[in-house]
Amino acid sequence: MKNKDGIIIYVGKAKKLKNRLSSYFRGTHTGKTAKLVSEIVDFDYVVVGSEKESLILELNLIKKFDPKYNILLRDDKSYPYIELTNESIPKLVVVRNINLKKNHANLYGPYPNVTAARETVNLLNRIYPLRKCKNMPNKPCLYYHIGECLGYCMHNVDPEKIKEMKSEIVKFLKGDTDSVTKKLKTEMEFYSSNLEFEKAKELKELLDNINITVEREKVEINDAIERDVFGYYFHKGYLSVQVFFIRNGKIVGKHNKIIPTIEDHNEELNRYIADFYSKDVIKPKEILVPDICDTKLLEDFLEINVLIPQKGTKKEIVNMANMNAKENLSREFELINRNEERTIEANEELRKVLKLDKLDRIEIFDNSNLFGNFNVSGMVVFENGMPYKNGYRKFKISFDKNDDFNTMKEAIYRRYFRVLKDNLVRPDLIIVDGGITQMHAAREIISSLGLNIMVVGLRKDNKHSTNALLAFDPIEEIQIDKTSNLFYLLERMQDEVHEFTISYHRKLRSKGMVSSFLDNIEGIGAKRKHELLKKYSSVNKINDATLEELSEIIPVNVAINLKKFVKEYKEEKNDTTH
Repeated sequence: MKNKDGIIIYVGKAKKLKNRLSSYFRGTHTGKTAKLVSEIVDFDYVVVGSEKESLILELNLIKKFDPKYNILLRDDKSYPYIELTNESIPKLVVVRNINLKKNHANLYGPYPNVTAARETVNLLNRIYPLRKCKNMPNKPCLYYHIGECLGYCMHNVDPEKIKEMKSEIVKFLKGDTDSVTKKLKTEMEFYSSNLEFEKAKELKELLDNINITVEREKVEINDAIERDVFGYYFHKGYLSVQVFFIRNGKIVGKHNKIIPTIEDHNEELNRYIADFYSKDVIKPKEILVPDICDTKLLEDFLEINVLIPQKGTKKEIVNMANMNAKENLSREFELINRNEERTIEANEELRKVLKLDKLDRIEIFDNSNLFGNFNVSGMVVFENGMPYKNGYRKFKISFDKNDDFNTMKEAIYRRYFRVLKDNLVRPDLIIVDGGITQMHAAREIISSLGLNIMVVGLRKDNKHSTNALLAFDPIEEIQIDKTSNLFYLLERMQDEVHEFTISYHRKLRSKGMVSSFLDNIEGIGAKRKHELLKKYSSVNKINDATLEELSEIIPVNVAINLKKFVKEYKEEKNDTTH
């Protein structure tokens, strides 16, 4: 479906296209559906041979065109996994953005968040003295001296010992905690009998945490099948989806999402489940779904078992997922509704104030520099009053000079030349976070490119607080009520673009400072400098890095020299500050 500018605003599928299209243009609609229908001017369609082909095409088109009303597939997250590396001397690492086409025999999870994954790795590294270093050093590290590494770099460790550790770690990661708890109990009793009560207490707390977690996450499915369970709840145009990741009879992770819907909620749920495993989530052996799902379509698409349980424990778990989905939506509904009303009303108020036909997309610009150095500009995007982070852009300005007028001209030209060249979505409004000078710069470029897009500016009072919009030609100053939703929206936009731009500026400035710093270290040339900058963006991060970590990039003697130089630099800086 397309709007008057020919931009694709929605992609959908249907067995009977006539019935589906008729449903949009007959009867009364509310919310997002009503907004969508009001914008449809034209549509294209493609006939395919099966439902599976239709679903594949739908998902691919959504990814390609990112239509603004296909909200469901935007901004979902990937999950961390723990990898026990397949090496003769293995190590445990937390990984994200996995390659879904590779063998996943050594991956365990997904975990609800990266903190949970790291805590698990830290626990296992403490109990099992695995290798910690990325590349084998030529002398033992700190972990060897505190008993958390067997010193693989200097000792020939019995392969059977490594095999035994791997076996116990795999059992734990698969949900069998008996070996780990037994080791912790033995160690706790040892410290207790030697009157080392602090260490014994610490181990007891670890044991208690494991036991509480295991008890809380246990479900009554006594098999080793990896399965995910989907539940849902639908209320007043919102679909709440709950996912449980069950491994070895335990819930190892959870995910929930609340989405405003356009289509029937069963269609939206099918689409969501189909696309869920394209975002760095490994497919299990089996998934359990509610009775509104099309199991044949999902099985054909995902190529795994998809079941609608009819009775027993599996049915109870799906019901539990449904109950959690309802609870999530009940808890968030008032807040979602209030925020949506607030942003939609403010967006509509801004449209009326500026006398625009429509106001779906706003692009906001801000500049940042330090005495003319590290000159940058940033752009953030708001769609229907909400930030659209996929649309954010950064501009490293080609000159180092404190010149807001020409900085804004360069950023605006680069952005909208690209919009014209690549036929990108055009905004309905451009806001520059600055006064008349930046506004004139933006208008000059927009006019030279032959674009008809309104440009407005934000004026601040003597307390650096926004109090007026600068708009129209000749320019008028429009006062904004500081208690209004419109003021809240403009302030939010201003904060967002300022923080986005200043963060980019800080990053460049930090890299510039550390780049100059590295030029003073003997043994660090262009290539090594590039690698260090890539991994460590500040002097503080170099200071926090271990010699082992630095020696992965530079020779040990250069790393020692670098650490010494950093120490002297920080001491000198502290003396100067004091």
